[in-house]
Amino acid sequence: MEHDLQMPVYLFHQGTAAKAYELMGSHPEVHDGKEGYRFRVWAPNASSVAVIGEFNEWRPLHQMKRITDQGLWELFISNLSEYTTYKYQITDKQGNLHVKSDPYGFHMETRPDTASKTCNVDRYQWTDDLWRIKQQKRAPYDAPMNIYEVHLGSWRKYEDGNYFNFEKLAEELIPYVKDMGYTHLEFMPVSEYPFDGSWGYQVMGYYSPTSRYGTPEGFMALVNACHQAEIGVILDWVPGHFPKDGSGLYHFDGGSCYEYADPLKSEHKEWGTMIFDWGKNEVRSFLISNAVFWFDKYHIDGLRVDAVASMLYLDYGRNDGEWRPNEKGGRENLDAVSFLQELNKTVFREFPSALMIAEESTAWPMVTKPVHVGGLGFNFKWNMGWMNDTLRYMGQDPFFRKGCHNQLTFPLTYFCSENYILPLSHDEVVHGKGSLINKMPGEYESKFANLRAYLAYMMAHPGKKLNFMGSEFAQFSEWDYKKELDWSLLDFEMHKKFHTFSHDLNHLYLSSSELWEMDDSWDGFKWINPDDADNNVITFRRIDQKGEELITACNFSPVTRIKYRIGVPKPGIYKIVFHSGLEKYGGTAENAAADSNAIAEEISYNGYEYSFETDLTGLSTIFWRCIKCPTQRKRK
Repeated sequence: MEHDLQMPVYLFHQGTAAKAYELMGSHPEVHDGKEGYRFRVWAPNASSVAVIGEFNEWRPLHQMKRITDQGLWELFISNLSEYTTYKYQITDKQGNLHVKSDPYGFHMETRPDTASKTCNVDRYQWTDDLWRIKQQKRAPYDAPMNIYEVHLGSWRKYEDGNYFNFEKLAEELIPYVKDMGYTHLEFMPVSEYPFDGSWGYQVMGYYSPTSRYGTPEGFMALVNACHQAEIGVILDWVPGHFPKDGSGLYHFDGGSCYEYADPLKSEHKEWGTMIFDWGKNEVRSFLISNAVFWFDKYHIDGLRVDAVASMLYLDYGRNDGEWRPNEKGGRENLDAVSFLQELNKTVFREFPSALMIAEESTAWPMVTKPVHVGGLGFNFKWNMGWMNDTLRYMGQDPFFRKGCHNQLTFPLTYFCSENYILPLSHDEVVHGKGSLINKMPGEYESKFANLRAYLAYMMAHPGKKLNFMGSEFAQFSEWDYKKELDWSLLDFEMHKKFHTFSHDLNHLYLSSSELWEMDDSWDGFKWINPDDADNNVITFRRIDQKGEELITACNFSPVTRIKYRIGVPKPGIYKIVFHSGLEKYGGTAENAAADSNAIAEEISYNGYEYSFETDLTGLSTIFWRCIKCPTQRKRK
């Protein structure tokens, strides 16, 4: 082994490699004066490995050399051009052949073909230095974060059904997202995957942006264009499981290479996928390096880590007798806990401004607390409890909502226990769950009014925000990955007005530091009245670091509450800054209502010294800001 390889190889086998992709896979190289590619692959159960491809008519003419006892194989092949297709032909110890794509391949063929392609990922000329410097100086906790979640293959398509490529997406998607007032794009998984219906969550090429939409440089150009428009990029990432496709990681070298060998730990039978063995050093190096890879080579800003709960619990999706307790007799997967902690420590060491977001659906403690105090080390977590509770509440006929008022208020008892993102994701608009607007009760207009009130309430609730594409214009049909969104709905008045509502609400959020500066502190949220279940109303204050406030009232009843009194902490003139029920948004309140003011009088109410009266339009959320706070004489 060459001397300069000793440390990378050591780290790889120790499970602590942060950049194993610099060692593994195929890399352009000049060797003995000849240009070519250097191949390295880990196959500990193999008796021999060959590189096969179109360059040798897929015959095992280029045999690799085993360079470590732990199963690292290497070969240099001269005179290979970029985008040459190749695979590894592995002979296991029983003499069986396994033909596999490269786990570290940087580019792949488009399904149904599965070969890897040689590719240089170090050539792109980035122009996003200012963005990256700005992010390094900015703490995400007290900054706005309003995420637009996108499936790249179905946001828009050409009329003939073909996908937009990365460059066309940059041209069309980024101006739209910028105009609509979103701060981040979250892409459902872009790592290469064989089955369209998995939406990218069953990954074959962890280091390959899917060729459905173009080349690796095309994806780099998309990220670069996002940053030039000051849009952050978050990728969905799947370190929990992988599919059984024959050319993928499954039984890679004839044995349990990437997956657990224990049959009680190795498989998610309901998903038809295999579970990574996070206790195996080379698997840890593979996955942790993959996370770093997307930040390093593709300049992404964050990873949303999929299905964390399925990783943390040994009995996840299993009945009694179908799982094996850990060494302490518990149900926690200690390998996964250790892996996630090491993952986050490594990512933040390499990229301190990274967003590491856990999709964790249970009450596992300290998901977003530092590793050194026993946390998992993420800096954000999806608030699945908020999503489930509030959607159940909104799904009720308003007549019955007073009986489940706690579903609206309970999430506000724990909002600062973690750093939360409030997600209304793709998972809520598929598999018969109905679109967001179809979850709302009532007739046509009532559905729109309910959803406007709900989304405005979501914007006022502590926590960063995420909405799936199509929700911004109230798409009625469930999301279908095979076709583009129903953009034709914007030809209809109510959908067009709802689109305007989403635009204006997003821009209110951007311009209102009260809604994002103190998302994780009781100093940023104060109840006015959480208990008015009979009227289906909640009122509260959102406060920024300077003490400026937005007063929020949510009326989830279709009945307008006339002269409804709201307690406030100081006197003055309170101006409506946003009203979800205006006519211009498809509501019933006159647009002029947005220009109306309320005078806070020295009348104690809701535990506050001052209060004002207002009309709360049925099924609406309204925001006020104190625009003038005069010195008032106390009444005798």
